[in-house]
Amino acid sequence: MTKSQNSGSQEAQSERNDRLEKLKKLKERGINPYPAQAERTHLIKEVKENFKKLEEKKEKIVLSGRLRGKRAHGNLTFAQIKDKSGQIQIAFSKKDVGTESYKTLTKLIDVGDFLEVEGTCFVTHKGENSLMVSNWKLLTKSLRPLPAKWHGLKDEEERLRRRYLDILMNEEVKEIIEKKAKFWNSVRNFLNKKGFLEVETPALETTTGGADARPFITHHNALDMDVYLRISMGELWQKRLMMAGLEKTFEIGRQFRNEGMDAEHLQDYTQMEFYWAYADYEKGMKLVEELFKYVAEETFGTLKFKIRGFEVDLGKKWQHYDYQETVKSYTGIDILNTNEKEIKAKLNELGVKYDKKGFNITRAIDNLWKYCRRQIAGPGFLVGVPKVISPLAKQDPERPEITQRFQPIIAGSELGNGYSELNNPVDQAERFKNQQKLREAGDEEAQMFDYDYVEALEYGMPPTCGFGMSERVFSFLMGKPMRECQIFPLMKPKSKK
Repeated sequence: MTKSQNSGSQEAQSERNDRLEKLKKLKERGINPYPAQAERTHLIKEVKENFKKLEEKKEKIVLSGRLRGKRAHGNLTFAQIKDKSGQIQIAFSKKDVGTESYKTLTKLIDVGDFLEVEGTCFVTHKGENSLMVSNWKLLTKSLRPLPAKWHGLKDEEERLRRRYLDILMNEEVKEIIEKKAKFWNSVRNFLNKKGFLEVETPALETTTGGADARPFITHHNALDMDVYLRISMGELWQKRLMMAGLEKTFEIGRQFRNEGMDAEHLQDYTQMEFYWAYADYEKGMKLVEELFKYVAEETFGTLKFKIRGFEVDLGKKWQHYDYQETVKSYTGIDILNTNEKEIKAKLNELGVKYDKKGFNITRAIDNLWKYCRRQIAGPGFLVGVPKVISPLAKQDPERPEITQRFQPIIAGSELGNGYSELNNPVDQAERFKNQQKLREAGDEEAQMFDYDYVEALEYGMPPTCGFGMSERVFSFLMGKPMRECQIFPLMKPKSKK
């Protein structure tokens, strides 16, 4: 801890002790510092929007909110009160509220406390619209000073750890939360309008499916068995619903991947996946492009963004980037006619770092592609993805070595994943076998063999297109790292030392 931080910490502790003493005195005066009831009649925004009318009628108004500033001038005290809708000046006169009440206000009430104030609208001699208080009540006594009172929340880890203060003091963070709610509501509204049915699938699974990822493992005490937290938004479950006759479904929820953390990846995040019977990947691409444009307009009011140094216009014609051609143009490697040794050499030449544990041809090709995608602005779709790295996608009938898979490419990253779903149970079983071999060889992200799913597939699934995207899409359009876009990101516990 630096000298200034230590000084700030001591100051904060001193003020906390002072507030504890004020709490004691409030109780001695018979004042409940934490009542349950509040009688608010207006939001501050409503008062400000209708101020002249309320002033003329001399209507009694009751506001509730947090005290954000206080300055005493003898027998008159001005303060600022804030609720979710805004902030307004309030004034307390000793004559109007009474001597004892005024003394309590000035001596025992602090910035950060929650108050209920009753009064009428008036305009100060400086022309500021305000509320003259005739009666007030303490709703909550705060015991710690707000950050601006001392050294503030300048350290990123502290900001995220005390996110409630970050939101309180930083309007930009509040705006992110509001926009994120708009983002997911617009996704939901779009799919509802298109006739999709929202469903819920299990978050605990005996076999993970639907993605290449390392799962979290936990123990189910009642059944005495280990289970996994889901790594996809119910992909294999939603496809069972296609088998059951539900033709359009989607789910929005949390999923979990026990992998690395960076600006684009977290372990606990929100994902959406939809499944659409009697549709293929080409129809899927058209729908996803429409979805992205709709969500961007509804959430941000624009289709033009600056993301990670790229100028991105979602309103432009979306390009198609062929996997094989793109990698060859950037690296000279033909991924359909190569081997692990050649790709390793190229990755080393390009300075690409990769995880050597469980490394195989699948991971080699994927790392090579990731190098290439970082140079593509988009918007567009990656197509022609090799079968070897797409265990759940239907192969292209004209080019059996590739699949009917698509991924939105924006600002050098994949912002989703979709394909014509594999519905051949024999082919699916064979691909699961190959994935299982990769797992046994050390690839912890390779998929598990789901025997129950293959059995279900044998009853028949119609041609289906599936697509999924995570909150990474929001963070990209917002221009912020994913962790900054989560309300309460996971943090390591603070040391008690």
